[in-house]
Amino acid sequence: MAYDASGIDKETVRKVAQVARLRLSENEVREFSKDMESILEAFEDLKEMDTENVKPTFQPIDTKNVMRDDEIEESLSQEDALDNTKQKENGYFKGPKAI
Repeated sequence: MAYDASGIDKETVRKVAQVARLRLSENEVREFSKDMESILEAFEDLKEMDTENVKPTFQPIDTKNVMRDDEIEESLSQEDALDNTKQKENGYFKGPKAI
């Protein structure tokens, strides 16, 4: 069953953008409509591939531990840490009020 990619119209793109809280220009709506059609067509191509003899994999690349040893190092002094900000008060970073 083939998907009719022509079903991706400007209104569909606008609705997806609204759900994603994106503001798109008319030019962007037109471009994304074409892009979404191409993506759906690519998925149709994938449906034609023989996947019955392919074993599923969760890690296509071997993984290894990339953690470094935890070593104690000298850190910044409080004065140095606050040196490049104007937003400080009583020796601390000053942020917006949170309620």
